[in-house]
Order: sequence, then C-alpha cells, then structure tokens
Amino acid sequence: MIVKDWTLYYEGQEPVACQAPCTLYSVLYESGRIPDPFYGLNDQRLTALADKDCAFEAQVEADEALLSRQYVELTFQGLDTICRISLNGVTLDRVKNMHRAYTYDVKELLRPGKNTLRLEFASPTRYFAERHAKHYLYTNDGDTIPGAAHLRKALYQSGWDWGPALPDMGIYRPVTLEGYDVDRIGDVAVRQHHREDGSVEVEVSVAGKRGADTVCYASMDGKRVELTGGTGRIVVENPRLWWVRGYGEQNLYDLEIEMTAGGRVIDRCRKEIGLRTLTVSTAKDPDGGGSEFCFVNNGVKIFSMGANYIPQDNLLSRVTPERLDEMMVQCLDGNFNTLRVWGGGYYPDDYFFQLCDRNGILVWLDFMVACANVYMTEEFERECAAEAEGVLKRLHHHASLGLWCGNNEMEMFVDERCWVTKPSEVRDYLLMYERIIPQTLQQYDPDTFYWPASPSSGGSFDAPNDPDRGDVHYWKVWHGNRPFSEYRKYYFRYISEFGFQAFPCQKTIESFTDDKDDWNIFSYIMEKHQRNYGANGKIMSYMQQAYRYPTDFRKLLYASQLLQADGIRYGVEHFRRNRGRCMGAVYWQLNDCWPVISWSSIDYHGRWKALHAYAKRFFAPILIS
Repeated sequence: MIVKDWTLYYEGQEPVACQAPCTLYSVLYESGRIPDPFYGLNDQRLTALADKDCAFEAQVEADEALLSRQYVELTFQGLDTICRISLNGVTLDRVKNMHRAYTYDVKELLRPGKNTLRLEFASPTRYFAERHAKHYLYTNDGDTIPGAAHLRKALYQSGWDWGPALPDMGIYRPVTLEGYDVDRIGDVAVRQHHREDGSVEVEVSVAGKRGADTVCYASMDGKRVELTGGTGRIVVENPRLWWVRGYGEQNLYDLEIEMTAGGRVIDRCRKEIGLRTLTVSTAKDPDGGGSEFCFVNNGVKIFSMGANYIPQDNLLSRVTPERLDEMMVQCLDGNFNTLRVWGGGYYPDDYFFQLCDRNGILVWLDFMVACANVYMTEEFERECAAEAEGVLKRLHHHASLGLWCGNNEMEMFVDERCWVTKPSEVRDYLLMYERIIPQTLQQYDPDTFYWPASPSSGGSFDAPNDPDRGDVHYWKVWHGNRPFSEYRKYYFRYISEFGFQAFPCQKTIESFTDDKDDWNIFSYIMEKHQRNYGANGKIMSYMQQAYRYPTDFRKLLYASQLLQADGIRYGVEHFRRNRGRCMGAVYWQLNDCWPVISWSSIDYHGRWKALHAYAKRFFAPILIS
C-alpha cells in the first residue's frame, strides 16, 4: 500500500489536503496559499517559510488482511529532512538525512481501522543557524545559507550561483505500508565475472529480511539456479554485451529473484542487468609525462560527450517520470553518451538510471557533497556511512553506472587552503573521501571505479586539477574572463566542467516577469534571476568582443545563446581533435532547477538554447573541425 493522501499543517495556515510526493512549498503554492516561488522576487520573500516547522499527517487504514500478516513494515523512501516519525502517537524515529530510506516494524502499533501517521518536520534553517554558531563550515559562501553543510540535505536547495534558496521540507519519495509472512527479499547484490572465453558468470547474493528458513532462486537468460546459502551463479555462454551509446547495442537481461518457503513463492523481485565491463583507465604515459583518464567499456576506450546534470526542480515533487523521459530524449537528441550527476543535489530516482541503462548513457555519479567542508563527528560519520551503504545497494547493479566520485571540487580547494579555516577540516576531508566512502564501496560495490573528487589526479592532494592527469574543471574562460581561444592552450585528459552563460528565450523570461520594463538584462528582477552576480555584464563584455551589439531585447537574448554555443563548440572541437590524450568533454550544465540565467543548454521549461542545437553537431559521431 502506498500512502498517498496527506494533510499539511503549517503555522498560520489552514490545514491543506495533499497527495505524496508533497513538500511544504509545493503544497502551499498549489493550494493558492503562496504565490509562485519562481516568479519575480518571490523566492527571496519565501525563503523564510523554512524558518518554521511543519507536519504532514495521514490516516492509514489497517484492515483484517493486513493485521493478519506476520510482519508489517512502514517504509519511507525519501524524507526531507529533519523529521520526527510517529504512528498513533508513538515515536518511531527522529531522522535527519534526506539521502537515506527508513523502514520500521509497526505491526504491534497498528489497530483495526484508522491509524494516524504523523511526520513532524523541523526547520532546516534554524538547524543551520544553530550548528553554524557552534562550528563554522565553509558552505559555498555567498550563495548558500551558512551552516547548510551540517545537514545531509541537498545543498542546492539552500541557494547556489544558479539556484534560489528554498530549503524545502516534506515527502519527496513514496511512503509504503506492507505486510508479509515468513520473510521477504531484502538486499540483492549482483557481480559479474567476465571470463577469457567470452562467457560471463553472474554472481547473485540475496539476503532475507528475517533470516527465516527459505530457499531463493535466480533466473536469467533462460536458466534458473538455487541460491545455496543465499548465493548462486548463472553462466551466460554467449552474452549480448551492453555498450555505451555509439559503441554498440544496449542489451539488457531480466534477472528475476524468487523467495520460496514450503515450496510456495512468497516474494519476487526483478532487475535489468547489462553484461559489460566498465572501468576507468589511469595508465601512465610511456614517456612518464602523465597518465590517461578514460572510461573503458568492454575493453574499448570511450570518449565521453555530454553535460553535468543538476536536480530538475527546487520543488522535488515536480520531478516526475514524464520530465525524466523528456530529459532523456533531449540528451539523445544532443548526441550525449555521458551525464555527470553533480554532488550538490540528491541521488536520482531508480527510473533515471533505468533510462540511462536503456539508452547507453554512461553515468558519473558524485556522492552528495559539493563546495562544502564536512565536520566529522561520530554521529555524522555514522550518517555518511549508512547513506553510502544504502545508495550503493540501491544502484550498484545498473549497467550505466561507470564511476562513483567522492565530491565536487573539495580536494582542489582544501589543497589550496582557500576554503579551510582549521587543520581538522583537512583531516575530516581525508576521513570522509579516502577512508569512509572507499571502505563502504569495497564492501557493497567493489566493481565500480572510485574517484575521490572532481577534479582530482587520484587523491591525497596530489596536484588536483593537473592537466596531465585525472579530470579537470576549467573556468578561466568565463570566471577568469579569458577569451574562447584560451581553450586551445590546454590539452586536458578529461574535462568534467567548463561552461559559459546565456539568457533563456523570451517566453521563459515572461514566466517570471510580466512588466515590459523588466525586459532589460540589468533590471532588478533580471539581475535577481542571475545568481552568479555580475554575470549579465560579463555576457555583454564577451559579446562586444565578438558581435555588434543587438538592437533590441529579443535579439540580445538570442545573440547571447549564439555566443554561448560558439564558445562551448570552440572548446569541444579542440578537445575532440586531441582525442587519445583527451578522452572526455562534459560541459556545465545541461539543465536548470528554476527559470534563471545560467550555463544551461536547456532552460527550466525544457526549451533549448542554441548550445543544445550546437551540441547535436559538435557531439555527432563524425565531426569535421
């Protein structure tokens, strides 16, 4: 049973009926209690809503059939973030990590008929302020609410240089109540062993939730095996391999697991498996001048072409399967074969990875830390380890998952000490990304390549952002005001971030303005929908170097898009011309989380900027340059 029907309780507002997924901002807006958070200057006025607590309450029906079950479990796939969970007035837990799922045995608390499930969310901004007063942590200062790094909550919700500060609260993934007898399937671990004769041995390990006396079976490729001691192996003699898009077919197999007791099937689950080898080569150059950084799929070196993916909305209840479908079509239309999931958001839904599996989009997946230090208390260490364990178990089997990355940009900036205020932050960095995460990976996903940071040359502060090793972020074009020709001075191994801004189209600007007086790039509202402060002027500075000034607002918007497209094209063509040394060009950024002026190639409403049309050409399989 999915618990869909809820009521929001928020100070100063009448209770509001809503359906999950549901969050504070989305429910208040959809019920007409607040204006559109993305319109005009509303985001700044509405940040303060997060200063108060709220609660979501549901009446859950427990019938005789459910109560007759041996076990009844209540599961929360995504709670954002500080929450007291209670059932019929009894506290089940107090949680504060939106990146984890939580399951509770509740049979003894249920009664026939209606049962009151209540989720009391505490203000994240008060938590930020309290922790920040006790222990300062650098948290993308100037763009993000101070103290946000103390909480395992998506950092971008508290503001970024492309996003508003709307630190939401609520239920962003399903809540389920399920009963069963004897036992049910818990964790399923899948490993592949590719043999020299070309066959593949698929090793499947299943753990029951209750440790009952059950027998499990795994079926794949027309074979069915019993899992002795919870583990079994299926050999695929002539495998149809899974390939990154552009290198072969995206063949997938159905892996079905059955749990039986007394000769009767009591639980089933199904996973799509792609048989492939996928890793990263960091082999040293024969002349000792550096080392490559290159994805290798089934022994073939892949040139990564794509963009950085950020969350598709600040209000997570709006990220639907339909929007993910649309995003995937746009990636395919742009001739992408790679997406980097940036670490300041949240771990995408399973459906995101299914789409990448089915379409051959290689995924670089950051752990969810970006531009922020960590404060490694015992409690925080336990949270991070449990978070990593949960997400590794959930995602490790996906064919598209090519790399786990520890964080975004922190090795580089801790190494430079520009974001460090005390020596303990250096120690905590090493604990997090070179002990806790690698150890958890070794236990739950030993086959996926781990990279400690982006950019990095391999960790331990060994010259991160070195153009001769590892991946780089290159921002001298744009942040450094260098011309596009600067790209040709560098011969990077893999460039995982580089970008240039452009305005969205007129129709998107009209979605957050209604006064023609605002249709000026230096109007107050236009500047406030530009979170990289001073950047509207920067676009104009670059434009005067390349074009005559446009004569009206619409032409200016379009000219900025042509400028952005030409700049990224210039860089990508240079990197592709040096294929062999350079093996990846992943630009910043694919999408937006609200209507804004940014580096994206597709705006919040799904409208292409010129850059995305150019990507279709400069990421084409064959490029003349």
